[in-house]
Amino acid sequence: MGHGTPYNMNWAGLLQSLLVMLHLGQIACGSLRFSVKEELEPGTLVGSLSELSPPPYQLLTDEYLWMDKNTGDLFITERQMDRERLCPDETKADGCIILQYAVVGPSEDLVQFFVVVEDINDNAPRFENTKIHLNISEVAPIGTSLMLDDQAQDRDSGPNSQLVYQLRGSGGAFALRVEEDGQLIMLVVETALDRETLDVYQMQLVAADCGAQPLSASVSIIVTVTDVNDNCPSFSHDSPRTATISGGAKKNTVVTQVVAADPDAGLNAAIVYSLSPKVSERARELLILDSHSGHVRLTQDLETDSSEELVLKVLASGLHCPPAETRVTVSLLPKATQGLTIKIGFIAEHHNQTVVLAEGQPPTALAVLELEGDSGFKDSSLAIEGDVPFLLSPQSGKYLLSTSKALDYETRSEYHISVVAQGGSPERAVITPPRREIRVRVEDVNDNAPRFPRSHYLLEVEENNEPGLTLQQVSASDADSGLNGRVTYTLDENTAAVFKVNSATGQLSALVPLDREQSSVHKLTVFARDGGSPPLESQASVIIRVLDQNDNAPVFTTPHFIFFIPENAPPFARVGSIEAEDPDEGENGNIKLQFVNSDAPFAVDSVQRTLQTTTKLDREMTDVHELYLVASDNGRPVALTSTARVTVFIEDVNDNKPQVIFPSSNFSCLALSPSTPVGTTITKIYATDEDSGLNSEIIYSVAAPVGHNTPFQVHSKSGNITLIQELLHKEMGMHHLFIVVRDSGIPTPLYTTVWINLLVNESADRCYLDRVPTWTGRSDLVQSASKSPICEIETPRSVQMIYFHLLVSMTVLTAALFLTTVCLYLKHRKCPPKKRKGQAEENQIPLRIKDKYYSDE
Repeated sequence: MGHGTPYNMNWAGLLQSLLVMLHLGQIACGSLRFSVKEELEPGTLVGSLSELSPPPYQLLTDEYLWMDKNTGDLFITERQMDRERLCPDETKADGCIILQYAVVGPSEDLVQFFVVVEDINDNAPRFENTKIHLNISEVAPIGTSLMLDDQAQDRDSGPNSQLVYQLRGSGGAFALRVEEDGQLIMLVVETALDRETLDVYQMQLVAADCGAQPLSASVSIIVTVTDVNDNCPSFSHDSPRTATISGGAKKNTVVTQVVAADPDAGLNAAIVYSLSPKVSERARELLILDSHSGHVRLTQDLETDSSEELVLKVLASGLHCPPAETRVTVSLLPKATQGLTIKIGFIAEHHNQTVVLAEGQPPTALAVLELEGDSGFKDSSLAIEGDVPFLLSPQSGKYLLSTSKALDYETRSEYHISVVAQGGSPERAVITPPRREIRVRVEDVNDNAPRFPRSHYLLEVEENNEPGLTLQQVSASDADSGLNGRVTYTLDENTAAVFKVNSATGQLSALVPLDREQSSVHKLTVFARDGGSPPLESQASVIIRVLDQNDNAPVFTTPHFIFFIPENAPPFARVGSIEAEDPDEGENGNIKLQFVNSDAPFAVDSVQRTLQTTTKLDREMTDVHELYLVASDNGRPVALTSTARVTVFIEDVNDNKPQVIFPSSNFSCLALSPSTPVGTTITKIYATDEDSGLNSEIIYSVAAPVGHNTPFQVHSKSGNITLIQELLHKEMGMHHLFIVVRDSGIPTPLYTTVWINLLVNESADRCYLDRVPTWTGRSDLVQSASKSPICEIETPRSVQMIYFHLLVSMTVLTAALFLTTVCLYLKHRKCPPKKRKGQAEENQIPLRIKDKYYSDE
């Protein structure tokens, strides 16, 4: 952001920072600075504040960075940093700096640090216009410079914005000169120019930056060579040098036409015909020259009795040019003494003594010629002078003039047929033999279709091009003239509106940016049609291959993937498929998957696009895992990314059996009075199961004694043990309940067991066991309860010994009571009565054994 407050910190942010500063009362100032390249992937580590202070850490703004509150590490958020957008007004020399604030440490100090956003080459140079038009005179000397006003601009900085220019397609006629670090670009003339040889030059100016992977742009330069009057008129070889006119010709009869040409253009090519001042007065009286067309006509009816030759010296003048000169000898034959005359009767279409014949006609009769004169010329004949595609065929004293082959306008457009009489010995000499000139003008017909130099064009263009980008200029030539040779270009009517061809120049362009993902290849047909009637046309195919750019980020099929997997799945088990697509091609569409800051026991396979476990799972430790997955392509210069949330639920497996919390030991014992009312809840079994669902639902059942052998009952759901019938004398003594505590797991429940020991006795003494009863039933306690004895029953001898010991004990107790009574009586109650140890204590199921109690059962 340069050297000041960053533009993205608004007033609310400043006020917030000020309030925090007032509250904390301490600011740790310093020059802490981190550098980061723009447009890095989310989750990229930028730096850490851990060396500055111990945790915790809190970043005040998290628009572009987020901070781990425990480690102080700074990471890129989902919103990528674009240096050109963050710092649009900074100069190339200034850095792009973002000022950040964070609260750190137990004392909550406020610190500020700088994040310098470094530039990458993500912007190509750009010209303001697509074409540059220049004009230069054809007489411009070598070394002449033309300044180019349209310099390319690059929004990057440093070497990424430094531009190098190159000129392509100039043919060596022009060179490029760049001065003042690219601020002054000039086109320099390298060779002599001649408009009459080439009047338009087209070339490309290419600007490339100096990045590690340079980006470039181009603009078309069109240089038009303007004409100067550097050519003068000259008479063509077809211009006649002789002409003959017979006596009796009428006024305005065309005697001949002189033809001159000037290769310049416009006014510089204008020609004015005139007669030289040296032409005789006689010639000027009889003949007149049209200054624009060059026609020589009679000024009056020709009535002469003698032969005569007139020499015309004709001048052709151009602007600022010396006149060109030609001589035309006109022979005048007197009517009375002309001897032989050549009479012409036209058959073909003609205008002003000029035959008009369309090209491509088979041999065609043009005129009938006849020699007229006295009988002295009977041996004379007519012949054609020169090598021309015409012939004279004698027919009954006359001659038929016809073409000897089809005429081709593109070879020659006009013929002057000179017919002369030859042979014979007339009594009266003739100054010159009679001669007639017949002019034949060949009319162009549309017999040539436009022709492309190539029938196939193959182009490559990058997608996302600028609208109106010129792709190729196709050109077709037509040998015909006029409208027959005027070529217009069109595209096939089924061509998409994306493309356009200039009907006059054949310049093919793309009207909108091309998208390779929509269509990677475009096949066009360009038609070249002339203006003839009917028109002729030809076609060329253009194949445009659209090159890929990395303009599509990978896309997950869903923003939130949810998977379920049992906790007993082995390591490297497949959890599910991660579907992501990138419509780009090549490396631009090659997707890499990875987790962001995750230590969960999962890994993702970028090739198979699957999620799998890495270690054993335990639902009781963690029953759900929340992950964040990043998909990135390998595009250059900047890879594109997208994220998705992945939730993995660990399904419970019945791998934990119930745990009995209370009673805590099988030695626990509870004494109760025989007078306990029916329905009283004696005690309760507490058990837990770490599994979930049915696997954790606990069922309590009595394995022994079964049936009506016990007055106690356990509730299957709550574990409450209740007295269900009145306690009789026979129920006096110890009752051992063997309880099975099982879950409802599928397919096989798990269980544990516990002994509930209940002593029915009038005595209020505590109840203790010296050993745990032994289960002698079946081991499969879940499928069926055992009908075996509850515990090992003592032998009769053992019972007798117990009775004997009880009798001795009672005798000793009676004697002790008697002596105590006597003692009390003798001391007259001087000794205070003593409370029996444990007399008033309520019997509960103890958690630990304190003394021993021997059951008499």
